[in-house]
Amino acid sequence: MVMKGLTLRGLEVFEALARTGSVAQAAEITGLSQPSVSQQLRNLENALGTELVDHGRRPMRLTQAGRSFLTRTETVLAELQMAQSELTVMDLGHLTTLSIGLIDDFDNDLTPRLATLLADSLTRSNFKLLTLPSLDLFEELEAQRLHLMVSAHSGEVLEGVVEYPLVQDPFILVTPKGAENAIQELPFLRYARDQLISRQIEAHLARQRLEYEERFEIGSHLALMAMVARGLGWAITTPLGYMRATRFHDALEAHPAPFGDFARTISLFTRTDWSDQVPQEVAGMMRRLMRNQIVDPALAQLPWLTDRLKVMG
Repeated sequence: MVMKGLTLRGLEVFEALARTGSVAQAAEITGLSQPSVSQQLRNLENALGTELVDHGRRPMRLTQAGRSFLTRTETVLAELQMAQSELTVMDLGHLTTLSIGLIDDFDNDLTPRLATLLADSLTRSNFKLLTLPSLDLFEELEAQRLHLMVSAHSGEVLEGVVEYPLVQDPFILVTPKGAENAIQELPFLRYARDQLISRQIEAHLARQRLEYEERFEIGSHLALMAMVARGLGWAITTPLGYMRATRFHDALEAHPAPFGDFARTISLFTRTDWSDQVPQEVAGMMRRLMRNQIVDPALAQLPWLTDRLKVMG
């Protein structure tokens, strides 16, 4: 039996406070008033019989007990959110076919989960799921070989296409750990020029009138992160890309982009001639999955991305 005073709302408030260090920001995240946030925290601490935060510091800091309890809290909330996602999957049994394409940014976690959830719902359907670069996905959608695709927006006007924004994914700087002057001392490691993410980065650098020597052009995201981790250079990526490279995090540092804020939008796209409710429902499921598996873990690790990395819609 769960002890008296230990509530889901209390856990949500504590997680938000731990992430932001601010009652005001925790209130905004949870939709509560500031007095309610403070009361929820007091109730949780009373139930546990220990202080979870140092109330005398601003921003708030976790106590040793708070840091230990936060790990358990994040696990519990993640499991509950995932269970909610699985329970709210729509019934797709009326479809005869469904083909969906996704960028490879989600290969580690989200794509396998999405494939499983969709397959469970497609009781009598032919189902195809592809992983391709963004520009190839747009070609497949235009040729009507895909019903749905999840990709970064190209920035171009898309005729005959409906867009459902999913996540705002800001660009960030990634350097070798401890390399304080990486931009001055190490080369710029670029994504391959034929990739959409490379075009977006290069366009921003051009707007800022910044030029860097062209020595490295890497087509594999994980290879690029591995090279940064080895101290061979620095790169510009996004939180979604950074979270894919978990195996290298011990040797990487992520920072805000030092040449102006810019971001890409990850969206679900479909053609206007598909008026079914499925795109909207799949977009909702994608948002829940992306929040649970990518956005919230990224914000827990990189809290300075709050208000910049966010689920949309």
